[in-house]
Amino acid sequence: MAWIAATAFSKIAVGIDRPEDVVVGKDGRIFASDHQCAVAQIHADGGFTRLGPAGGAPNGINMDAQGRILIANFGIYDRQDGPLQRFDPESGLHETLLAEVEGRRLTSANYPVIDRAGNIWCANSTHAETWPQALDGRTDGFIFVLRPDGSSSVVAEGLKFPNGLALSADDGLLYCAQTSGADVMRFEVLPGGWLGAGERYGPQLGRLMGASEVVEAAAAGGHDDDLGYTDGVGMDAEGNLWVCLPAANKVVAITPSGAVETVCHDPSGALINHPTNVTWGGEDLKDLYIGSIRADYVLKARSPVAGMPMLHQR
Repeated sequence: MAWIAATAFSKIAVGIDRPEDVVVGKDGRIFASDHQCAVAQIHADGGFTRLGPAGGAPNGINMDAQGRILIANFGIYDRQDGPLQRFDPESGLHETLLAEVEGRRLTSANYPVIDRAGNIWCANSTHAETWPQALDGRTDGFIFVLRPDGSSSVVAEGLKFPNGLALSADDGLLYCAQTSGADVMRFEVLPGGWLGAGERYGPQLGRLMGASEVVEAAAAGGHDDDLGYTDGVGMDAEGNLWVCLPAANKVVAITPSGAVETVCHDPSGALINHPTNVTWGGEDLKDLYIGSIRADYVLKARSPVAGMPMLHQR
């Protein structure tokens, strides 16, 4: 039994373009990724306004303590560079924070998360020519950090399409979905903005396809219930790590005991269509938002569990 029935979701921001992720500020303002601008603001009536310049493919987004939006630009989607960017909804300032790390050009920045120390952690998924090609299990992905002093480093590498990131409640652990590993990796966060060795957290979350098969399926937008290509992750207030499985039209949760439970599932894909990220908002942090790389809308429902407050929501 799923925690949330598919029928409990409603569509908002209908007409948005590639809303990979959503972020909700402490003041209740809701923003989503949009391929046509820097970021789209979603209004209370479900409409949206595009803000900032277009360019690349805004992917995972997050917010700093000042209310500025961090944007991981998945440039490989358009065969462009994929830097880490920042957009200020108040001033309209749109800037590139990082375009390369240790001489490695960023082509597929995927998802940023910021800790209490001000470190921005982000994944660069691949250096393949196109992103579907990178789903063959190659290990050219890495996690990098941008520290408050402006220094940056590659802090974990040899990863299989690192994707969504989430921090534990005390910022002591960093979780990273490996899309073409069908799993989640966990790293200890070390002083000074470094990571310890990674280990798998929980089991493999589904079946993987062959290299040529996965490229064809990704291009066609196909899906099967048992596919395990992990995408965005999010931590709730009870320590459950929610994991999006877009190829299965499913979201699952890895519980603190290591068990895997289904949060929501729509086998038809008619409503929950390639879910890519989960975010919580509202006064009780039980307003759940789900982004997608296929749907032209964002999903909203009430969550049975509150989300863990992010840095910008505390």
